This record gives sequence, C-alpha cells and structure tokens, in this order.
Amino acid sequence: MFGWLRDRRRRELRQTPLPEAWWAIIDRRVPIARRMSADDRQELGGIVQILLDEKHFEGCGGLELNDEICVTIAAQAAALLLHRDTDYYPDLVSILVYPRSYVSTEPRRNPDGTITEAPQGRQGESWTRGTVVLSWDNVVRGAATDNDGQNVVFHEFAHQLDGETSGMDGAPDLPGAASARAWAAVLGEEYTELIAKLHRGARTALDSYGATNPAEFFAVATELFFERPRAMRTSYPEMYAQFAAFYAQDPASWPSGR
Repeated sequence: MFGWLRDRRRRELRQTPLPEAWWAIIDRRVPIARRMSADDRQELGGIVQILLDEKHFEGCGGLELNDEICVTIAAQAAALLLHRDTDYYPDLVSILVYPRSYVSTEPRRNPDGTITEAPQGRQGESWTRGTVVLSWDNVVRGAATDNDGQNVVFHEFAHQLDGETSGMDGAPDLPGAASARAWAAVLGEEYTELIAKLHRGARTALDSYGATNPAEFFAVATELFFERPRAMRTSYPEMYAQFAAFYAQDPASWPSGR
C-alpha cells in the first residue's frame, strides 16, 4: 500500500470509535485497560482498530477465530504502543493462535557437534520473519491475572519491538546514541545481576526465564513493567526509568498499579 494511503487509512481508523461490543470484550478480558485514563483508552481503541485491520489473524489446531480472540490479543499488543511514534509492528504480518499450549521443534546442538530437532511445549513464539504465535488459553490466563508478571502477549510483542532494529538482542529502537548507551548500561547490569542472584538461589521480581539471553530479559522485563510496575520500580528503579522512557508510560502511577 502506498504510504499516503496507509497513513490516511490509519488516521480514519484511529478516529473511528471502537464498537461497544469490543470494549466489553476488552474490559472483561484485559483488566489492565480498566486502569487506563480516558484519553489512553481512546488511543488504545484506535490502535486496536489498526492492528485488526492490518494484521492477519489465523486460527490453528482447530481453533475457530472470533472477535473475542482477536480483540483480546490486539488490545494487549496495543498497550505497548501507547504514546509512541510507531509504525504498528511493521515487520509483523501474521498472528497464529492455537487453542492451548502446543509443541514446536527446536534445533539443538549435541555434545558431539551434531544437531537434532527436539519437541518442546510452547505458550508462544515471536519470529523475525513476520509471525507471532500464541496459545489462546495462555493469552486468557496472562491477561486475567494482571499482577503476576506473566503475560504471553506482552512477552511476544516485546520481541517484535526488539526485532525492529538489527535483530532480537534486547535493544529495541531507541532515540539516539545516548539513550542506547544508557539502556545498555542499565539493562546489562541488571541482566548480569539476575544471573548472579539465580546462581545464589536468591528470589527476584524478574522471572528466571529472563536470564536466558538479553532478548528474553527485555521481554520478561516488559511483562513485569506492565503487570507489576510498582514492584519493578521498587526493585529496579533505574531499569523502570528506562522502560518508562521507552514505552512513554508510567503504569506504576495507574490506579492499583501493583
């Protein structure tokens, strides 16, 4: 689509009120949206319209898609884009949704140097080739329990933001070299500290999966930022400040922002 046609279409969609039936789905399925201001909710609704218009949703494993599924996913993905100059996940083409956790194969290098593919249970995946894969039961659980730091949509769409630069490496598109240096310094220190704490058996507010690599650290920290913002601000004040600047939001100030 020509850029000017796309931009005009997006302006029209952002100005089109979200159907009341869709708001009912969001308020029932995505309680974080109920804590947003009226202005933020209006912006959220416009972004939902754009995501539903531009991204291809596909049911897998026998799942038949409906408004409940698509709107619930789009609303959570939209929450990561509020207040930001964004191109609405430009690399993302398709969102595949399974009814429940699914099995995917992953190549693994063996001690002798050979590579085999081993089956692995998954709740979601985010690919650099334009696809996000989600399991609906985990989408519902992650959204409904909005104070446990676990949200598969936030996690996988954070990977999409991360991938808008040179690759998924824990460093999303940041405004300038100074911001990039500050991000690397703060998140690099916290990533190293998370690994050290886990080796000591210490408890952390961040999920241990964040120690897998910097990309997973960013995705896990995004979950914590939106689901347990006050806990993140208390435990990781410098990192919270970096995330608040990147996402242009301060969820710790929202009503009941845990």
